[in-house]
Amino acid sequence: MLTLPAPDVARRMVEYATANRDHHAPWSPLLPEEYFTEKYWRERFRSAREEFLHGESLRLVLFRKQDVMGRVLGTCNFTNFIRGPFQACYLGYLLDKDAVGRGLMQEALRAAIRYAFDEMRLHRIMANYMPRNERSANVLRRLGFTVEGYARDYLQIAGRWEDHIMTALTNKKLTPDDIR
Repeated sequence: MLTLPAPDVARRMVEYATANRDHHAPWSPLLPEEYFTEKYWRERFRSAREEFLHGESLRLVLFRKQDVMGRVLGTCNFTNFIRGPFQACYLGYLLDKDAVGRGLMQEALRAAIRYAFDEMRLHRIMANYMPRNERSANVLRRLGFTVEGYARDYLQIAGRWEDHIMTALTNKKLTPDDIR
């Protein structure tokens, strides 16, 4: 179950972030201590709703099916929307350490991508991963993302510049007439 979370999910998000701090650290930018507070997440969820309403992003939280009141299992974020002739965004995602290897992220992303393409009318979703992140490479490959390049020192992760493999998925159903 994917949802654009309400501020009352903040406590559960802190629990998720804290429990997965070490698990996510090799794949994430350095995080400020405030990231692990309810205040941070209440504000982040409020701004995520605003961004969504303005067509700027889609920041989703993953729960077990039929258990939106349960614990957080992960996140998938479509950000940096570029409209006009590009109609594109970036995708990032994280999964709970206890949920890895069960196909949950692939299932969640498949549904979220369908929404981004069909409802938000995006043409291109870009997702980049570090060469050593084989799990992420496999998820993106299964979803149909195509490798488009290699970027050296692309993004600062865990305090150091990391190379990334650049991939993208395009919406074959969207025509130029759909965005005019």
